[in-house]
Amino acid sequence: MPQPPPTDDLPKIGNPARNALHGAGYTHLNQLTEVTEAELLKLHGMGPKAIRILREALAARALSFKQETA
Repeated sequence: MPQPPPTDDLPKIGNPARNALHGAGYTHLNQLTEVTEAELLKLHGMGPKAIRILREALAARALSFKQETA
């Protein structure tokens, strides 16, 4: 019997993107403040639309992705 997916508070994004986040150990929105958009885009299944949705969800909580360092 398959195990239920881990509980998370991520917004509604596609299953490939959600699976990519779960596979990388991200199950809560506040964890995404520790990673850059570029790092997330490297995950298989993560695309620009999912990044936009996640960015908007973070902004709604006055949070943001980790900033790129030069």
